[in-house]
Amino acid sequence: MRGTSRYVILAVVSVVTIFLDQVSKVQIMQTMRLHESIPIIPNFFSITYIRNPGAAFGILASSSNGFRLLFFGFASLLALVLLGAIFFRLRHDDWVGQLSIAAIFGGALGNLLDRVRFGEVIDFLDFYIDAYHWPAFNVADAAISVGVCFLIAHFALEKKQEAGPVTS
Repeated sequence: MRGTSRYVILAVVSVVTIFLDQVSKVQIMQTMRLHESIPIIPNFFSITYIRNPGAAFGILASSSNGFRLLFFGFASLLALVLLGAIFFRLRHDDWVGQLSIAAIFGGALGNLLDRVRFGEVIDFLDFYIDAYHWPAFNVADAAISVGVCFLIAHFALEKKQEAGPVTS
């Protein structure tokens, strides 16, 4: 059973991430107009309906739809294969690594679903200080970012523990 529990973790975290991501995007699309913004915390956070045809920070946004779909589809599949390879190399008791991979996997699939369905990604979480905005993002982006941060920190701490204390 121990070996199968890691697949259950991957499936549950990924499915929950995809579900939360897609439900939140549907809610935004059904209740807001494109570019509409609802301030939640003045001068700091709004819900703003944006469609991003590019990657993070709008990279490749001006490329053709066909190129973007092909490029992002291939990049997503490559990322998912890489995540799978990392996942299978993790120790069976490495819960932090498995949860991190599952969050990244779910986020990648959530954004890939948008690209296949709409040719772009729905973003709506808008953080800013006065006129200085962080690019809007969504639940999938947050899951990917948090998962990557935890995975990097986890691997860095793991390597540091393996190396042991430095003696002079």
